Formats: sequence, structure tokens, C-alpha cells
Amino acid sequence: MGNLSFDFTGHTVIVTGAARGIGLELGRHLRTSGADVVLVDRDEDELRAAAKELDTLWVAADVTSSTDAERVVATALAETGRVDVLVNNAGILRDGVLWKLTDDDWDAVLAVHTGGTFRFTRACVPHFRAQGYGRVVNVTSYSGLHGNIGQANYATAKAGIIGFTRTAAKELARFGVTVNAISPNAETRMVSSVPAEKRAELTAGIPMGRFGDPSEMCAAVAFLASEEAGYITGAVLPVDGGLSI
Repeated sequence: MGNLSFDFTGHTVIVTGAARGIGLELGRHLRTSGADVVLVDRDEDELRAAAKELDTLWVAADVTSSTDAERVVATALAETGRVDVLVNNAGILRDGVLWKLTDDDWDAVLAVHTGGTFRFTRACVPHFRAQGYGRVVNVTSYSGLHGNIGQANYATAKAGIIGFTRTAAKELARFGVTVNAISPNAETRMVSSVPAEKRAELTAGIPMGRFGDPSEMCAAVAFLASEEAGYITGAVLPVDGGLSI
């Protein structure tokens, strides 16, 4: 796929959940578009390999930790002198019907998705405010909009991200900061773990008849993260082959 993106030269971008899947493709795309990219993940081995491939910065971190979020932002500032874009992509699954979900299953999923989005955004805000500019792109899900059997925790977390996106958009607009989200539908490790019968059922519900490639999420994120998209905030953009129609 060719370079679809806007020019991010001179901009620093933090991407969480960046060791593989959508996060890795976003990091690659934004790096190719000129950005100084900081890849973040808790899987240090995969993260190091990804950063070497992209020739970019990396910080092993747990998005559920406020200390780690602050450390990532501090590293970005120390190495590049600025922070311009945050992509909150980190996520996990702990699926199960609600009467079988444990407290740990519930707490872990909300801590990563909703908590991580909050903590990393909060850590970036002082720097966005100081420079009068910032872009936040969060990753939500079809499940967050419509629910999904076996995903009460995940759907709640992703719905929370939508509420957070819209609230943060209202709070930060006066500082020149936009906050938007995408709702992707891509072929990731999470999707590959779905049983074949369920996967066929899910695919049948997609008007385009297939899951997207992770790289097909990049153009939407680059657009929302660009300087040119400065009058768009609080939006949730489906990148899902028509699934949400």
C-alpha cells in the first residue's frame, strides 16, 4: 500500500499497543510519514523488534500505570523535545458470558482500555496545552456501540472510551486539542483467536465480506491526527467495511 498520509515531519507521535497488529501498522505508517514515533507496549521483546524494524523509539510500559504513562511522555519529550499526537490503541481480551466473568477479568479489561486511554491522555494534556496543539486518536469498537455476547467487560470498556472521547473533546477544544476515535474491524491476533464457526458468522455480517487488514486503519488515524483535521473533534469514525451500517 502506498503512502496515504499527511506530513508529520517535526511531530512526535506516541502509539500504545504498538508491538503488533493495528498499533504496529500505525507506527509504521506515521514513521514513513515523517513523524518521530514512540512505540509503547508491555511486551518488551516484540516491541524492541518492532522499533528496530521501524528505526524508531520505544518504551516498554504498562498502560494501567500512571507512573508508566508519565515516564513514556517524559521520554518522548527528552528524546524529541515535544509531543503532538497520542494514539490510544492498547487492548486485551478476557471474554466470557457475564455470569462466568471474574472480578479480575472485568477489572483487567477496563484498566487497559479505558484506564490506559485516560492515563496516557492525562499525561499528554499539560504539554498539549502549553503548545496550544494536540491530537488524540482513541480506538473503540463495534462492541462498544452495539454490545457483543461474551464481551460485557470489553463492550463496557469500549463504550467508556466513546464517552471519554466526547468529554475530553469538549474540555480540550479551547486549547487547540482534538480528541477523536476510530472503530476498526481488522484482522488481528484478537480476531484470529475466534473459533472458525463464529468467525464465519462475523464475516457474513460485514457488507464488504472480509475483515480489514491492519494497514487499512492507518489512513483514518493519520487523517484525524493531522494538522488539517483541526476542526474535527469528538467524532467516532467507523473503519469497518460497513459493519456498523
